[in-house]
Amino acid sequence: QVQLVESGGGLVQAGGSLRLSCAASGSIFSINAMGWYRQTPGKQRELVAAITSGQSTNYADSVKGRFTISRDNAKNTVYLQMNSLKPEDTAVYYCNVALRERGSWLVSNYWGQGTQVTVSS
Repeated sequence: QVQLVESGGGLVQAGGSLRLSCAASGSIFSINAMGWYRQTPGKQRELVAAITSGQSTNYADSVKGRFTISRDNAKNTVYLQMNSLKPEDTAVYYCNVALRERGSWLVSNYWGQGTQVTVSS
């Protein structure tokens, strides 16, 4: 009933920038927190950045000062602006959204399909 569609990944040189987007659609009543995670082969998925419904943000230490998370509540979309990219930022990036569907009191977590970000040195 709910879909998350990610876009914006790709290949970039070190020092470059990319902007990821994740749009939620379907039977949505309200959206709580939205976030971005990343995962590399053989490692656990890690939180990159998160933003609450009140616009409070949280970042992994490794991306502070380089990445910016934002959201457009009218579009049910979360963005991740990534600047000064480093080869160690190479990973599959997943968006995560905590939301309530229409007709439900439960808050459920949904994941995007993942988008590859590759930073060359």
